[in-house]
Amino acid sequence: MSITIRDVAKEAGVSVSTVSKVLNGWTTISAATIDRVQKTAKSLHYTPNARAVNFAKKASDNIIFLTSLSKEEAYKNPHMFDIMCGVHSALSKFSHSVTLVDTSTEGILGETVSRIISKGSADGMIIHGSALNEQIAEEISIAHFPHIVIGNPDFSNQLCWIDTNHTLAGEFAAAHLLQRGYTKIAFIGGRKTDFISQQRLKGVRSTLLKARHRMNAEHLIYTDSSREAAYKAAENLFAMEETPDAIICENNLIALGVARAMEHHAIRIPDDIAFLTFDRYPYASIIDPSPSIVDIDVYDMGMQAGEMMIRKLENPSLLVQSYTTLPIVIQGKTT
Repeated sequence: MSITIRDVAKEAGVSVSTVSKVLNGWTTISAATIDRVQKTAKSLHYTPNARAVNFAKKASDNIIFLTSLSKEEAYKNPHMFDIMCGVHSALSKFSHSVTLVDTSTEGILGETVSRIISKGSADGMIIHGSALNEQIAEEISIAHFPHIVIGNPDFSNQLCWIDTNHTLAGEFAAAHLLQRGYTKIAFIGGRKTDFISQQRLKGVRSTLLKARHRMNAEHLIYTDSSREAAYKAAENLFAMEETPDAIICENNLIALGVARAMEHHAIRIPDDIAFLTFDRYPYASIIDPSPSIVDIDVYDMGMQAGEMMIRKLENPSLLVQSYTTLPIVIQGKTT
């Protein structure tokens, strides 16, 4: 039969509440009583119930990782797992557990967050951008619930968030190509409404303008980010009277389509046309020749989100809104 807190109290000659206060670090208990209770607990081999201790502290030592886990989500958000691993690594150093919670099946927007807050089942919440909406933002703002959003929300807010600077990544891409003598640079992006694509394009354009180069309007092509659409976009560029000497692909899937088009048209890379893409994952390793990449360490971003969560728990009034993790250029064989 396991030893309970009542057994410790009886053996030490104190009340159950006194034992509870000693175990939870209350400073109002005398040193002699603390010493007696601790020695008694040790002699009886008493192990405090973690849930009971956390309840007394009004803390769960649990952080929710809120995200959308719909079918094929791994393909839509390929970096999410790396981010999650980074979050777990950072929080585990502070003995916090991480619970993965899905919002994809919600009947009413925000109901999952509302339930978590009302039940007190977590001390804080890290929210992946794929799961964020204005209802969730309102719920956590009203409750003043500790949180970090991964990704700068695209609506007015007073949320705590961290993000990578996609505009800076675009600047790195254009600077890399310019340094290697390419000046007629095309950009194949996602949809016009895609925030990340637009930010990367903004960085490319600003860097070209600083170098006194301007992107040909025909060299900017929007797609649905599918390999098929990227293939057609590349073919359109090859057929133009003024062809580009380099192509920036906004993501890996676009780069895969562009590489296939170049192969089928016997275009020499990078002698005839160079190309560059963003992010090593998920398809960069299967593109031949191996592409030059502007990459961002999303695992590190997850770690920083976890560390900022700890800071937020220590200082609930802290407002965190910042870009983290600088992009790096990885030289491949396509530039």
